[in-house]
Amino acid sequence: MGMNDTPAGERVHIGFFGRRNAGKSSLLNAVTGQDLSVVSEVRGTTTDPVYKAMELLPLGPVMLIDTPGFDDEGTLGEQRVKKTKQVLEKTDIAVLVVDAVEGMADCDRELLALFKEREISYIVAYTKSEITSNCPMQSDVERDSADLRVTGEPITGVIYTSAKTGEGVHELKEKLAAMLPDKEERHLVADLVKPLDVVVLVVPIDSAAPKGRLILPQQQTIRDLLEAGAVPVVVRETELKEALLKLSDKPALVITDSQAFEEVAAIVPEDIPLTSFSILMARYKGFLKLAAEGVKAIDGMRDGDRVLIAEGCTHHRQCDDIGTVKIPRFLKKYTGKSIVIETASGTGFPEDLTPYALVIHCGGCMLNEREVLRRMRFAKRQGVPVTNYGIAIAQMKGILARSVAPVADTL
Repeated sequence: MGMNDTPAGERVHIGFFGRRNAGKSSLLNAVTGQDLSVVSEVRGTTTDPVYKAMELLPLGPVMLIDTPGFDDEGTLGEQRVKKTKQVLEKTDIAVLVVDAVEGMADCDRELLALFKEREISYIVAYTKSEITSNCPMQSDVERDSADLRVTGEPITGVIYTSAKTGEGVHELKEKLAAMLPDKEERHLVADLVKPLDVVVLVVPIDSAAPKGRLILPQQQTIRDLLEAGAVPVVVRETELKEALLKLSDKPALVITDSQAFEEVAAIVPEDIPLTSFSILMARYKGFLKLAAEGVKAIDGMRDGDRVLIAEGCTHHRQCDDIGTVKIPRFLKKYTGKSIVIETASGTGFPEDLTPYALVIHCGGCMLNEREVLRRMRFAKRQGVPVTNYGIAIAQMKGILARSVAPVADTL
């Protein structure tokens, strides 16, 4: 990923939902002007969610998601419906696609109820309007919704479209653009520094580091610092001591990869603020306070406790992988207890967290804000402490207070 690319976690996620053969894939292809999804007359052609990141005017950077039919049947069909429900957890705006010929069915109303339950903004798009003159009036759809008590408020976003003729496609994009959530400007680190401040970034290059590139939080931090007019200096931990001696100005901040926390803390003087990329990500994603509270559970670990280590993405495991190797090793050494470690990655975040004494999550750089906060709320509602990689490591290395201090105003 280039530094000018918008990460998936920063894109507005727009999901297309509905019954099999309602025209979801055709409508998505019409909206994008590309053949992103396979289209056929066979019911259930889309068997897995299809994700496409793109720049779509007038929407900007978005993640478009085509989903399997919500009325799928059989054992495989149940699995596909489950996948569709997982997509809901990361959807910022939903498009309910309804066949104008057949009208709204029970599963469409179930989807409307799910949108409402999850507080997802949505629009209802009737398709195939070129082959029927019986498109319901918006007032009819509103009345249908109210009468069935599907939502607390009538549906206000209804549009009639045709992927074949292009009718309503431009209007749909305009409506979606108007529904984009207003987000306050947030920064990873730019609001913590001033122009021309020197900020040292410690980036270990070891067997677990990706070949030929920096990981996403490192890229985002560099970009954020450049936009703030600060001066980022990138160095490995092996050259950190000498690099600090060569700087004419004392750094305003040192940011390290969490894996090198202990070594870096021993080098960086106490009067220089120190934190980690992972702690900055927790702040940026909005769960720093919850993570700082949850990490206290590490000190209360007992033999036999189960700990879930969760990652938002999937990647090839290296020999010294942080999630499956390093953090489990740190935990067992720090607690001296016989702890059962379980892992989850990608969309495989379990619904029932009650078996766990603690959840340690990654920074969530590949997840959008809705999905990250959903996971955090999920743990909180079930009474399960949750923290993240950087805060957990800082706690176990005895430098939590110091590493959180630079961002303590957000706690």
